[in-house]
Amino acid sequence: MALTIKIDDRPILDFLEQLLERSSDLSPLMDQIGLEMEARVSARFETRRDPNGNEWAKWEPTTEASYPFAGTPAASKLGAGRGKLLERYGDLLDGLSHSFDATSTTIGFDAPYAAYHEFGTKHMPRRGLLTADPNSGTLGAEDREAILDIVANYLLP
Repeated sequence: MALTIKIDDRPILDFLEQLLERSSDLSPLMDQIGLEMEARVSARFETRRDPNGNEWAKWEPTTEASYPFAGTPAASKLGAGRGKLLERYGDLLDGLSHSFDATSTTIGFDAPYAAYHEFGTKHMPRRGLLTADPNSGTLGAEDREAILDIVANYLLP
């Protein structure tokens, strides 16, 4: 007597079909990742902390002395600044954006001087905005976890 076992694999096939369909165009996923990273980078301007959670270095005394606080000679030229570290007139943060396609997302600033803050210079300490380590291009642990959560939620029905 032959033994026959019938397996109903329709739920597995349905899941695999959904996974294949969702992975054929990852543009929505890439957009979600870009939006999340924009929000995280923007929040760093409030917390004044880098992707590793380290507090940004304070202003150098010479920088603070030349800052366009309301009522100072520096403010009479271009107006008073916002009074916050990395937000003299808000140009850096206002230039934060992302772009995406079916396989990638790019996030960054339209101000070329953003690189000086991300990497630091000989005369200015690093105040990380995008990466935990700009030389290796690694993300902070919380950023990485947030992206992995977005990917998992996107791919799993």
